[in-house]
Amino acid sequence: MSAEEELEQYETEIELKLYKEYRDVLPMFRYVVETERRFYLANEVDMQIRNADGRVYFELNLEDAWVWDMYRPARFVQKVRVVTFRDVNVEELGGKDY
Repeated sequence: MSAEEELEQYETEIELKLYKEYRDVLPMFRYVVETERRFYLANEVDMQIRNADGRVYFELNLEDAWVWDMYRPARFVQKVRVVTFRDVNVEELGGKDY
């Protein structure tokens, strides 16, 4: 097996583990947040639309969050601040009494 194939297999295994973790932790969260760079689960989301020099951007503050990132050693974070000029999708999950 070549080094490239080994790396591809390694990344596939990590992504499968990450998906399983996501599936396990999903019921713990209230919101799904998707940006162009990351995917988050969070229990609190504050999104503000800002304007700087005629350009609109989004500022998100997430609390009690989980980050989909296979290269992070710790995916649970207490607070996350995201600033982006790209689209943001925030979806409230159903099925739980908060």
